[in-house]
Amino acid sequence: MKFSRLYLTFIFFVLYMPIFYLIYYSFNSGGTMHHFESFTLDWYKEVFADTRLLIIVLHTMIIALLSSSLATIIGVFGAITIYYAKHRWKQTLLTLNNVLIVSPDVIIGASFLILFTIAGIQLGFTSVLLSHIAFSIPIVVLMVLPKLQEMSPTLIDAARDLGANEWNILTKVILPYITPGIFAGFFMALTYSLDDFAVTFFVTGNGFSTLSVEIYSRARQGISLSVNALSTLLFLFTLVLVVVYYVITQRASAKGGQK
Repeated sequence: MKFSRLYLTFIFFVLYMPIFYLIYYSFNSGGTMHHFESFTLDWYKEVFADTRLLIIVLHTMIIALLSSSLATIIGVFGAITIYYAKHRWKQTLLTLNNVLIVSPDVIIGASFLILFTIAGIQLGFTSVLLSHIAFSIPIVVLMVLPKLQEMSPTLIDAARDLGANEWNILTKVILPYITPGIFAGFFMALTYSLDDFAVTFFVTGNGFSTLSVEIYSRARQGISLSVNALSTLLFLFTLVLVVVYYVITQRASAKGGQK
């Protein structure tokens, strides 16, 4: 038990140390990541004073919210379709869904680029939005499907015995039961969309950019602690999303326990 805790602590240290290192030097007045001179917020002021960067942040938020919302709607009905499919088709659909999860982002991005080029879709907002919806749907399906499998078939049978039609069963029984899974899928899709770089790098163009692509392009130009400040803000925003998701799931669990 003691060894497992030490090992887990070491793993978290390795994962989070680079992030904390980056955050630490975002407050450095020296302009380098080698020697900390004094505390300053100038790099954060530089980020908020950059109008182009604020527009890119707005683009990123719009893409993330739209793609995660649409992917959640499609993913919920996709999960329900897989749940009610026959065993042979269920395994096929699950396999096709999982292929998109395990496929390298570079392959997915290149595939979307070829598809949009053939279809004549101009690279920019539309191509990025469609790509984010596409790779978010399998995530939502994997979050929602376990909640459907937990649901007892007797709930649906009881609803039918009480005279409920298919629409009532969907809206009054199934959707309320799988709500925690829906929220989980939405927040996971939102986080993936905010953090995605590889797929977005392939399908963006015509002056449209997202935060992850902008951070990459700025980092290539040379070391600037404004990149640290920008990355810190993105990390904190993602952390807030995780906390919100945790609070929602805890409240849902508490309500389920009371019932």
